[in-house]
Amino acid sequence: MRHRLNFAMIAAALLAAPALAQLGLPPLGGTVRDAVGTVGRAVDPLLDATGPVLTDAAGLAREQVARLDRLVRRNRDTIERDAAGAPARRGELLLLEADAAAVEVARSAGFALLGEERLDALDLAVTRLGLPPGLSLAAAETLMQKLLPGATVTADTLYFSSGNAAAPAKRLPAAVVAGVTTTIGIIDGAPSAVGGAASVRGFARGAPRASDHGTAVASLLSSNGAKRLLAADVYGADPAGGNALAIGKAIDWLADSGAQVVSISLVGPANPLLARAIAAGQRRGLFFVAAVGNDGPAAPPAYPASYPGVIAVTGVDGRNRALIEAGRALHLDYAAPGADMSARNAAGRHVAVRGTSYAAPLVALRLAAALGAGRDALRRLDLEARDLGPRGVDRSFGRGLLCGTCRRN
Repeated sequence: MRHRLNFAMIAAALLAAPALAQLGLPPLGGTVRDAVGTVGRAVDPLLDATGPVLTDAAGLAREQVARLDRLVRRNRDTIERDAAGAPARRGELLLLEADAAAVEVARSAGFALLGEERLDALDLAVTRLGLPPGLSLAAAETLMQKLLPGATVTADTLYFSSGNAAAPAKRLPAAVVAGVTTTIGIIDGAPSAVGGAASVRGFARGAPRASDHGTAVASLLSSNGAKRLLAADVYGADPAGGNALAIGKAIDWLADSGAQVVSISLVGPANPLLARAIAAGQRRGLFFVAAVGNDGPAAPPAYPASYPGVIAVTGVDGRNRALIEAGRALHLDYAAPGADMSARNAAGRHVAVRGTSYAAPLVALRLAAALGAGRDALRRLDLEARDLGPRGVDRSFGRGLLCGTCRRN
């Protein structure tokens, strides 16, 4: 059975809960803006962390509900809610590994064949179906599951960045880090030239399009010694960018392009296409590192960080305290700096960054270095990790802190 979050139910429950639901909300103390997390909407996902401070769970939960409502309402032509209440691409369902008979059943019910997507490196086939006139996405998803009970049908759910920023900032002192030649892939918005990526590919309308968030993630990698970066822009100028299909295509490209480590600073609900793409990439030898999000320890589990084998990363501040806003996954592997640090935005300016978005690439960097050093890379990470909190593995820091001296831009 698919593991999907019912966002409508979660939002109601959170009015009395101590944390926010996932979907890339800004951290505590951050400015709440519409359309956070999607490059090409009203603003870029790297936002000024100034303005009203929300510190109570009820206020944050209310703002979460209101912001998601605004997101859908202001992008009615491209976004609507799926059967679980999560924002997704409007008017489109995805059918995985469908045969001709399944497609014919869909057509007979009034669905239109929009296209076939073949992710060759991952050996995945995705059929895009347009909805019958007048049918909502949620209703269409329910109908297709009844028509094809043995098939995998999903909405093209959206994923959001998990970091925030305050600008400007002074450049922080840098530690000397040896060059890392293992190829690292980034799935995010596109970095500008200052990010240091060797190759950038777009997987959304208007992509690649330079973004602050993608540039910040890439600059943290390049300035800390990463020599070979591949960046996949899954946002571009598309209001419904950051969707599961775009991320799947990005993984396919990275798998075919020689990436060994993939850093993902995006969070959202479980999705069968994303789950299969991650698993297929792992079979190809890819290591995935993902942020746990910024919605607090009581938030629903973040994806893709919660998928088996994905290295889930939380963030700490300059005093090695767990970020109060750090979310959770079904497992937690490591912590890394996620505050009291700086990165570059798309214009090349140094900005202070905060969030698990910026911890994930630092763990990806250390994993890439461990892979370059030989076998047993994960064992090397465990030996390198500095134990924080209760002795041994814990729910706040995982197996310990990595890249503690990487607070730089």
